[in-house]
Amino acid sequence: MTNPRNYQTDAIVIKKTKLGEADTILTFYTPDRGKIQGFARSLRKTRSKMAGHLELLTHSRVTFARGRNLDTITGSQTINSFLPLKNDFKLMSYALYVIELVNQFTPEHYEDYKLFQLLLETLKNLCQTDEIETLLRFFEIHLLSEVGYRPQLQHCVNCRKELEPVTNTFSPASGGVICPECSYKSASVLFSLSVNALKVLRFFQNNDYDTASRLKVPPELSGELEKIMRGYIRYLLEKDLKSVAWLDNLKYESGV
Repeated sequence: MTNPRNYQTDAIVIKKTKLGEADTILTFYTPDRGKIQGFARSLRKTRSKMAGHLELLTHSRVTFARGRNLDTITGSQTINSFLPLKNDFKLMSYALYVIELVNQFTPEHYEDYKLFQLLLETLKNLCQTDEIETLLRFFEIHLLSEVGYRPQLQHCVNCRKELEPVTNTFSPASGGVICPECSYKSASVLFSLSVNALKVLRFFQNNDYDTASRLKVPPELSGELEKIMRGYIRYLLEKDLKSVAWLDNLKYESGV
């Protein structure tokens, strides 16, 4: 049985690439097809009827016509435009970081409904929460778990002993926590991991966002968590994300 020529899917726009004078290639994350791309003809022309429905960080219902190499977008209708994100440069920067993570960690055409829901709920929560850092850490740790890089937080990744409530270390290369005894023998880059930081990471890993969001994380501890997660993500991707520089600049300008 052949696939129908036309199909529809819910989709969040996670990347846009200019093509020629007015055309655009869009990258979407979808609930039933994973990450996909589509070609939009003349999308950058002022009279384009689809342009408003295919903005970056928009959740839309998109219609495609199958093509030999790239499917063509033939229609779209906005479901949620996430206007608070687009009207606030700071929130926009956080949202761009979220979608860049999704784009970097996901292959094309690999369905992952849980990841789509995580992305969708994260964008919704960005529009209404004041605890941005908590939301980002929660998103990072659940994204990594979903794509196969769940960090080991219960036992030492070297000797397999249960971790004790002392200052341990986090090893990006080993994908988890190393006990003090094993850390002396490790030649890889390690990040100091306080007792409270380990507790928070475990709490985020083992709970939903509604529960995790009730936890109040002081600034110093939040900075420790960010450093650890950023180091792990940098190791996995073998590069820094472009959006990280924007986030650092925002913090510098705000004096954080």
